[in-house]
Amino acid sequence: MSQSQSNLSPNSDRQPDAAIAGARTQGDIATSIAEDGEPAQISRRGFLRAGAVFSSLTLAGGVGYLWWRRQPPAHDHPRLTVAEAFANAKAQDLFLIDIRTPREWRATGVPVGSHQIDMRRDDFLTALDDVTGGERTAAIALICARGVRSARVTLALDAAGYTNVSDVPEGMLGSAAGVGWLRSNLPVARWSEQG
Repeated sequence: MSQSQSNLSPNSDRQPDAAIAGARTQGDIATSIAEDGEPAQISRRGFLRAGAVFSSLTLAGGVGYLWWRRQPPAHDHPRLTVAEAFANAKAQDLFLIDIRTPREWRATGVPVGSHQIDMRRDDFLTALDDVTGGERTAAIALICARGVRSARVTLALDAAGYTNVSDVPEGMLGSAAGVGWLRSNLPVARWSEQG
């Protein structure tokens, strides 16, 4: 029996139902009901094709989600280049806050003139207030690895009442905004755990 004959209803010589044909071409593995009330038969090939389509869509969705998570959120706060952030921190015109993790600080070192506060700390705002003297209007610039976390924390600090927060979107490693602190050959210091 040929492929086209197996799709016909056993009691008729007519062509396959359009809904069944459409379901197969779209990879729909749900049971379709033909005009005569019998469930449509899905071939092994059709079932595997539908599984491949479903897997591809799941993978594409996962990749899309990961891409989205790596995009910095939009904000209208000032953005500084790494050179500007270094110059302002060196002149003590702002507090440069490195919000990366201790593991990252050990791996790359820390920007000279920065204060290291892991953004995951439960007492992040308290630690930031310790650095700024509790002044919510103090000039603060945030740096992370590639500018995503610094953009998110910039928005969070704005919501917490900090009024003078800048983002350093290049980060330590570089991003679409620029080559980053390390590739700009700006000075770094070895991080050592204090305490």
